Amino acid sequence: MISYIHSTTILVSDQERALDFYVNTLGWEKRIDAMMGDGYRFLTVAPPGGQAELVLGPVAVLGGEPGVGITRGRGMEGASGISFAVEDVDGTYATLLERGVRFSGPPEGTPWGDKATWLIDPDGNRFFLTGS
Repeated sequence: MISYIHSTTILVSDQERALDFYVNTLGWEKRIDAMMGDGYRFLTVAPPGGQAELVLGPVAVLGGEPGVGITRGRGMEGASGISFAVEDVDGTYATLLERGVRFSGPPEGTPWGDKATWLIDPDGNRFFLTGS
């Protein structure tokens, strides 16, 4: 039976720049870094202790365009469809803002009671940052 989601992929224009952002700015861990042939570097990162990994997929090999996302309109242009859960949205927002991370704006209340904002990586990929 399926026990958990292993990974999901975002497109990045520069894997080294993306790796630096996720590891050195967000504090994540590099998990897998392996050449898969034909110039494809399979590179994953994840939050410490997290199971699911984020594949930093190179546009040069996979095609597509970083930061386009899966949604259009409703103020969610570029949304990846991926949500990051945190215990303290305001604290996380303040810490990452000091590190130079871009956001759509400060955290706001949601209809379901949590607070949330959109975190934007260097390629324009947007992640829903949510929690209490």
